Amino acid sequence: MDTPRIWVQEYSTPWDYSVRGITRILAYRQTLFQQMLIVETGAYGKGLVLDGRWQSTTADEFLYHEALVYPALLQVHQAGGIPKRVLVLGGAEGATVREVLRWRSVEQVVMVDIDGEVVEACREHLPEMHQGALEDPRVQVVIADALDFLHHTGPIWDVILSDLSDPIESGPAYRLFTQEFFRQIRSKLQPDGAFVVQAGPVGPVEFQQHTRIVHTLKTVFSAVQPYAIYTPTYGGPLGFALCASQPIPSRPDPGSIDQILGQQLDPGRGTLRFIDGTTLLGLYQVPAHLRRAIAEETTVYTLDTLPHIE
Repeated sequence: MDTPRIWVQEYSTPWDYSVRGITRILAYRQTLFQQMLIVETGAYGKGLVLDGRWQSTTADEFLYHEALVYPALLQVHQAGGIPKRVLVLGGAEGATVREVLRWRSVEQVVMVDIDGEVVEACREHLPEMHQGALEDPRVQVVIADALDFLHHTGPIWDVILSDLSDPIESGPAYRLFTQEFFRQIRSKLQPDGAFVVQAGPVGPVEFQQHTRIVHTLKTVFSAVQPYAIYTPTYGGPLGFALCASQPIPSRPDPGSIDQILGQQLDPGRGTLRFIDGTTLLGLYQVPAHLRRAIAEETTVYTLDTLPHIE
């Protein structure tokens, strides 16, 4: 076996890091907003790295993208709504849009990403992820700041998905994890709508950012359901939060969820690999130590107290 000549090293804490061997660099750019790498890895296929942090790899991105998309679509359906209009914030790889388009009732998807250079590089080098989704006639790609876009759009969205890079102070996404931004999100949702945000790592020594994001969301939304997945690309468990104005069933019936998925998913667009009724039930059962940490959290992220990695 050949030894990789290039390694991408990512820190999870000041004392811990993971490394991944790279066989080829497909694209490198220092854009106006961030440093971008698209690479081929030795074990995990192609991957996107922004500001030194892994965003996804082709081997396990389905874990992340299915976990991001389907809880929100299922929530709207169970609340009596019909997911027709979906707004994706970030998501340059196109994989989030790919998953949204599986849902039969979806009529419009708008993907808003601030960095057009990254979007175009992903179009060219990561077809395995987007699978042509960005060319679907239901899809509009908007290169803009999500804050500006939300200011000018109406409260028409059934689902809003926040597929953003981590809130690094020097990166483009840190303002999009604040109370002010979450209030704007809520104002743009339909009454039975749902919002999902990638909410930071939940490992036992690095969950503070997650608990603060969830606590901040609880000051804005009447229903917030944290959950987490383990994806090897990220080196540890990663948290999400599902938010809505309607109650969120924390113990969904697996049979009912499987029935909804069977009815709503377009079989012509492939089958799900991760999410089903049993998986969703398991995801929503938050471990005791994390429930306690969320309950005890007091920090609210605002534009005056911005999130950061400590």
